Amino acid sequence: MDAIVKIENLRAEYGGAVPKVALQGLNLTVNAGEVFGFLGPNGAGKTTTMNVLLGFVNATSGTAQLFGVDVRQPIARQRIGYLPELTYYYKFLTAEEILRFYAKIFGIAKSEIESCIDAVLKLVELDHARKRQIKTYSKGMQQRVGLAQALINNPDLLILDEPTSGLDPIGRMQVRQIILRLKNEGKTVFFSSHELGEVETVCDRVAILAGGELKAEGSVSDLTQKYNAPLEQTFLKIIGYK
Repeated sequence: MDAIVKIENLRAEYGGAVPKVALQGLNLTVNAGEVFGFLGPNGAGKTTTMNVLLGFVNATSGTAQLFGVDVRQPIARQRIGYLPELTYYYKFLTAEEILRFYAKIFGIAKSEIESCIDAVLKLVELDHARKRQIKTYSKGMQQRVGLAQALINNPDLLILDEPTSGLDPIGRMQVRQIILRLKNEGKTVFFSSHELGEVETVCDRVAILAGGELKAEGSVSDLTQKYNAPLEQTFLKIIGYK
């Protein structure tokens, strides 16, 4: 399969008299059409890795590529959608207005904007609430608006940072269903999560980080068989928690 994300010997440090090492020699490959889970405790280096892929942070050494192009080149990010863990929207805007704004940022042709908005709102099941102000939305609905804006440019790769954080069981189920629909459409989804149940349900493969280092990688079934334990216990063993 083609590599959509390819990371080789990636190292990232944050400045100061004593630099803090966030990533140490990370090697990772995400293939086309995969749902790839990126796991680890707080401070493991997950968000730093995503920030390098998104061009928000420059790596100290090593390489990172999207679609075979170095992430430091803006063209590498033309085919991605991104949902941060914490989103903020002007609450007086409607879903339609927010998506129209993002469509213009992406340079989508005026003749195509409305059809793009229709398509993503139907995908995230918000078509019925498209003219309501965001301030009237539940947390789960706001998260689905975030997914809609990440999809407005019809990306081939979706990068999601804790997409089910703070959602109730129904909200998590809805986001999970959307991820599976995207997979069925051939999209590649790379997401971090602390919700191991979600990861077990939707992911083809996972990577587990701790202390900026890759500790394990593989399918959930392979990892749980190797450690002879459910995913939560496997995760704790891999990161060395006692």
